[in-house]
Amino acid sequence: MTGFIGFAGYSDSGKTTLISRLVRHYQEQGIRTGVIKHDAHGHYKEAVGSDSSQYIQAGAAAAVVVSPESHIVYHRESKSLEQMLDDLQSDELDLILVEGFKKGNHDQIALFRSPEQADIIKQLPKPPVAIIAPEQLSVYRSANIPFFDPEDIVLIAEFILLHIKNSDC
Repeated sequence: MTGFIGFAGYSDSGKTTLISRLVRHYQEQGIRTGVIKHDAHGHYKEAVGSDSSQYIQAGAAAAVVVSPESHIVYHRESKSLEQMLDDLQSDELDLILVEGFKKGNHDQIALFRSPEQADIIKQLPKPPVAIIAPEQLSVYRSANIPFFDPEDIVLIAEFILLHIKNSDC
């Protein structure tokens, strides 16, 4: 079973930047990593004017774009995080990083860049397994929760692998 962990934070908290850096780091280590991003507001759209966007706008239930090195699948259906994890776990990935889904009950790392964003810790259904924030915000750290600076990619990456190894996620 592929291990996974979530990253929760408000808009502009650094989730996408951090996950992109982690994916690059893991790729350099030979760790096949997948990402699931929650688009809670429905902002993602296919490129305007592309063939796939025309198919989707016409009402296609599914559209698949196949290129020499990849494929992209659009389904006009909603899936739960658990269903998406099941789908990706069959792709022979070593690790799945989940951005968003802050209301989920899976293990999550809280990210914030300001005192106002630190409220994310209280918004999660259970305490985060780690906190990532600039050192000047370390006043928001909790006694038993590891705290990392967002620049500590190697330490964060090692923590994630160790956490997944020692838990059932």
